Amino acid sequence: MKKLIVFLFFAFILNGYAQKSKNIFSRDPIINLENFQQKRVYYGFYLGFNSYDFKIDYKTETPDILIKKTTGFNVGIIGDLKLQEYINLRFEPGLYYTKRDLYYPNFANSGDALREVNSTYIHFPLLLKFSSLRTGNIRPYALGGLSSTLNLSSNSKLMDDNFQQRFRVKSWTTNYELGFGIDLFSDYFIFSPSIRGVFGINDELIRDNDPNSPWTGNIASMKTRAVFINFSFH
Repeated sequence: MKKLIVFLFFAFILNGYAQKSKNIFSRDPIINLENFQQKRVYYGFYLGFNSYDFKIDYKTETPDILIKKTTGFNVGIIGDLKLQEYINLRFEPGLYYTKRDLYYPNFANSGDALREVNSTYIHFPLLLKFSSLRTGNIRPYALGGLSSTLNLSSNSKLMDDNFQQRFRVKSWTTNYELGFGIDLFSDYFIFSPSIRGVFGINDELIRDNDPNSPWTGNIASMKTRAVFINFSFH
């Protein structure tokens, strides 16, 4: 039901936007919001989807842990500071929901083989946005930067570990991000779809109390990988 509501919301937005597409994509469009991005500071919000994964490195060669990814949901706000004509500094804090299922090999018991990793993140990215020349009502851009993420579902303070069915990761992680998007100028707002890759820098796994744990003992590092698709409105 949640995915259906989100889909209908975006369908409604895009349908309304399509009514204005003739003006945006025509050969000689009327220039919309001509001076909007000349502002020193402006704000917005975004909604979107995510797909989180783990990059796992092992101490010794072993069958890989299988990771089943799901589609999560993002929502957040945008603060944009113009540094110069083509470069902006952006702060985009948001709330991200996601789930990953880890399937460990060599377990006969399915309860031991499966670890469900439900995550609720508060994400704090600080990004540089590099915009191209505006052509009519279209302006592509690239962006990149660093981010910190607080995992509210990390279980990092628990003493129980995988032997008690508790998968633990660190509360805070650091990432770098790279992506691109396009600003589409309508009569009243800027609609900006974008796609971004997120790459964890630090190992976030908390090992089990037993150093020979079959769940964590052979893992050298576990780092987040994610793809964000966001729809921004300014």
